[in-house]
Amino acid sequence: MFSFLTPKNRAVLCGGAATRRDFLHAGALSAVGLSLPQYARAAAEGHVRPGHENRSCIMIFNLGGPSHVDLWDMKPDAVSEIRGPFKPIRTASDAFEISELLPKHAAIADRFSLVRSCHHSGAAVHDAGWQMLQTGRRFAGGIQTPHAGSVASHLLGRRTDLPPFVVLPELMGRGGGNLPNGQAGGFLGKAHDPFALMADPSKPDFRVPDLLPPDQISLARLDRRRSMRQIVEQAADEFEASEDARLLDENFQTAYRLMTSTQAREAFDLTKEPKQVRERYGMNRFGQCCLLARRLVENGVRFVTINTFLTVFDEITWDIHGSKPFTSIEGMKDIVCPMYDQAYSALVEDLVDRGMLDETLVTTLCEFGRTPKVNPAGGRDHWPQCFTCSFAGGGVAGGRVVGASDTIGGFPAERPVGPGDIVATIFESLGLDHTTHLPGPAGRPFALTDFGTEPIRELFA
Repeated sequence: MFSFLTPKNRAVLCGGAATRRDFLHAGALSAVGLSLPQYARAAAEGHVRPGHENRSCIMIFNLGGPSHVDLWDMKPDAVSEIRGPFKPIRTASDAFEISELLPKHAAIADRFSLVRSCHHSGAAVHDAGWQMLQTGRRFAGGIQTPHAGSVASHLLGRRTDLPPFVVLPELMGRGGGNLPNGQAGGFLGKAHDPFALMADPSKPDFRVPDLLPPDQISLARLDRRRSMRQIVEQAADEFEASEDARLLDENFQTAYRLMTSTQAREAFDLTKEPKQVRERYGMNRFGQCCLLARRLVENGVRFVTINTFLTVFDEITWDIHGSKPFTSIEGMKDIVCPMYDQAYSALVEDLVDRGMLDETLVTTLCEFGRTPKVNPAGGRDHWPQCFTCSFAGGGVAGGRVVGASDTIGGFPAERPVGPGDIVATIFESLGLDHTTHLPGPAGRPFALTDFGTEPIRELFA
């Protein structure tokens, strides 16, 4: 139950806050598990460099922390407890080899570049790394830095009926450290939280026709909802509206735009894709999320984050401690790597085939790497001191290596790269002006350069 704020009656919403479900009675959207974002209108123009207006980003976040020593930065000359059981293979790039577990990556290695000297100084817990790698900073003093996609939402706004920032398939779950995970608008406000698709697109019954009003919602009811919005707008004109009232109005506009947009409905509709295309990505949650990300970018979404997994608990992930309830190295070899190898390579190849890769940055991030030494259970533990991330498209030159780790993959030996550098690289690809200031906490201007230092310019040279 809820009521509206009016000049004569400042009624409060149930629970003291406006919720999208309260406002919409949203049978249409919640029926398929779609979580509605809260967006402000696009900010002023001029924050993007000429020639970058069409850039987008797909961020693949590898929850759990892949083992860089077993996948991207192998040490074949090290002792057995360091090098592990897998062998490196040649790739389409003369600059590097990668693991035999990723043969499809090897075939397209000229399309992506590796950064082997990533590190951070946060705690060796998953959610500490999640927040740092996606925002560029460790949260301190109660101030939460916005996700890179939220910054793009604030500075660039939406291009179409679709939201500017989407998370697939849903927001990250628990990480064990009870810390904010960084997948939010932070000090930019809930207006720039992502739109999260709370559904598995690989399910046979996955569909999003509910983005149009279902048959039982008549035009008269939609007209009444327009009137409801007008009440909110009138209230805002006659007194200083609360943040809830402003978000309530924006929620309505976002919901109405999505519900009535043919473009939005079709962008989320994977049945539009031929069977062989869907199978090329893999008929699993991650594979279909990669395909859906391509469709969303193709339809004007500026920033898509794909969570490879939803949590490090209760499912097989990159978190290869070696024994239950965690993933074993065999689980990584037999389940995680084949799924990941297929979907990532299909995404990059598909973007190339469609002429989209030059305008789409595809970056793969993670919260940390794994210990150089194999543990007694035959797995590897958390290791933020060194790990590997990758970049493809969006102006990045493929087939390169930036930085290097030491002889056991324990620490950066050349060109250390921190979370701020990684987020700055995403901003660079999107063409964002690094002198731009955001409306920071407590009225303090917050420059994009406050997120970190400099972009990894070697990727673009």
